[in-house]
Amino acid sequence: MSKQINVALIGNPNTGKTSVFNQLTGLNQKVGNYPGITVEKKEGVCKLPRGVKAHIIDLPGTYSLNANSLDENVVIELLLNKNDKDFPDVAVVITDVENLKRNLLLFTQIKDLKIPTILVINMADRMKRRGISLDVELLEQKLNTKIAVVSTRKRQGVEKVKELIANYKNISTDPCVDTTVIEPEYFNGLKAAFPNQDIYKLWLVITQDANFVKLDRNLVKDTSAFSTKSKTELKRLQHKETVLRYQFINGVLKEGYKIDANAAKGFRASLDRILTHKVWGYVIFFLILLTIFQAIYDWSSYPMDFIDATFASLSEWVKETMPAGSLTNLIAEGIIPGLGGIVIFIPQIAFLFLFISVLEESGYMSRVVFLMDRIMRKFGLSGKSVVPLISGTACAIPAVMATRNIENWKERLITILVTPFTTCSARLPVYLIIISLVIPNTRFLGMNLQGITLMMLYLLGFGMAVFSAWLLNKILKIKSRTFFVVEMPSYKMPLPKNVLITVVEKTKSFVFGAGKIILAISIVLWFLASNGPSDRFDNAREIVTAQPEAENLPEGDLETKIASYKLQNSYIGIAGKAIEPAILPLGYDWKIGIAVISSFAAREVFVGTLATIYSVGSDEEETIKNRMASETNPITGEPLFNLASGISLLLFYAFAMQCMSTLAIVKRETNTWKWPVAQLVFMSAFAYLVALVAYQLIK
Repeated sequence: MSKQINVALIGNPNTGKTSVFNQLTGLNQKVGNYPGITVEKKEGVCKLPRGVKAHIIDLPGTYSLNANSLDENVVIELLLNKNDKDFPDVAVVITDVENLKRNLLLFTQIKDLKIPTILVINMADRMKRRGISLDVELLEQKLNTKIAVVSTRKRQGVEKVKELIANYKNISTDPCVDTTVIEPEYFNGLKAAFPNQDIYKLWLVITQDANFVKLDRNLVKDTSAFSTKSKTELKRLQHKETVLRYQFINGVLKEGYKIDANAAKGFRASLDRILTHKVWGYVIFFLILLTIFQAIYDWSSYPMDFIDATFASLSEWVKETMPAGSLTNLIAEGIIPGLGGIVIFIPQIAFLFLFISVLEESGYMSRVVFLMDRIMRKFGLSGKSVVPLISGTACAIPAVMATRNIENWKERLITILVTPFTTCSARLPVYLIIISLVIPNTRFLGMNLQGITLMMLYLLGFGMAVFSAWLLNKILKIKSRTFFVVEMPSYKMPLPKNVLITVVEKTKSFVFGAGKIILAISIVLWFLASNGPSDRFDNAREIVTAQPEAENLPEGDLETKIASYKLQNSYIGIAGKAIEPAILPLGYDWKIGIAVISSFAAREVFVGTLATIYSVGSDEEETIKNRMASETNPITGEPLFNLASGISLLLFYAFAMQCMSTLAIVKRETNTWKWPVAQLVFMSAFAYLVALVAYQLIK
């Protein structure tokens, strides 16, 4: 049995590294975090020729080994630590054929670490259009490596990459550049002090302290004893190293890389002028958002109705098929409705991730980041803050993690604090069920009114995030100034395989991540709703049937009244009644109150909670949505979910924190409980106030 080999995929951002990773691994991949830190870690398995298996790790994008952020630091940590279980047997550096010069800086640095390094030149399908020609044999000779020219779009060259990985032992580990020539005296001193150490690895450890946080010193215990250079001097030497490397790269490319200066570049420039225009850029972005939310509603209505009806039928089937008892009730009234409350939103969540993936793959999202920087700077944020704010539409947790590439602490802190206002996919189930109950399914100027409402909630969340950032910028007295730099990748048609993998992985992680919480809470809620502490719960049937108004009630109505009485006197009913005075001014009854409190574990639990509560004691084959729609206010007799209470709920969830996991991540990123507690108190109080005002005005 062949030994599994470790392969590190490394490259600059926007070189198509993820596309190569997806082509090599397919769906045989998993996403997690590096131990102890919140930087995303993507791993996969690839089968190579002769039965060899490769464990492939997709490292965070980095421009060089001179790290300026934590995710870049992860790359260096791994490449310098031979004891790490993921230390690569072979490094595969992914480059973009249009930006080969810049990409080769990272390649030469990794090559100088004496790790077998393969060069993959991606996007070969663009060579003809850009007038680019390569002399691969010459480049292999000059760079002392093996090269694979690939086009992931046309699925060309990936087999060559696999073949080169399998034969990695044949690749030379000789360095490209002798860095010691930038200051011979200093490097000779290092050699004399540490004769058994690789000098370039030693140099990286020393300069890492100058650039960023302290490195885990697996290589050298203490560099301060012999590093006589100041940070300024080390930076100057790094600059000289970069110049030396580019001199080498220029010499190589002068012979092996030709580009026709007359090749057409007009299309991208023309498109950029429109998409980043100071007026039309925003109009186009707004229209794209409007189209997305219309599609989310229109396309997903059929599968959602099917799922809703299926779970209602499944609960009924379990009740009819299994013997009567607590286990049957638990499955039919607790587990199935709880899971149904999350599964029903898979179509809409999948469509949301589909559109986000297409925008990222096409290169348009970078234009949005550039476009929004003009606004962000006025509110004390960096253009880089837009990336967490936009990625917050998926989930606030990775969005808060994404702030780690913001170098300025004040901008990073403000971004962390305001990101939870952005509408995440966990809010989507709450929005969708409430909108469907209180907003008419009609069209206005040809557009679905429910879709418009959903988009307005997204814009409201984003607007509140920006406004909060402006306030915090005024309040936090931290002086700072940074410059925003964003790379504009070439426009390209999204690869269907990449989009599919993104949609499947993101939807799967959402469903399983939320599903664990919802299943556990559904079981607890079912128990609390199916049991009570007093005789009024145990003797509910006798008490209700003894009431004069119950004498002439049809059998079905009588059973409903008994179930309602039992629910009010259950543990959950008593708890709900206790908090009802605080939430009545918002238009909520005790059932909604229980759902609001339980959803602090995760926002999407709100729908699962209501599904469980409304399913307890119900014998009718009826969907969750229909049960909620038929709920009435016991005082007024009007529908409980009306326009006033619905808008109140939507606004409450638009502004409330309602997520324990996000609070935990904020604490971890800021290293104190001060900021997450302040965040929780402010967002909860503000959400309550806005919901209160909205309900009182609309009712």
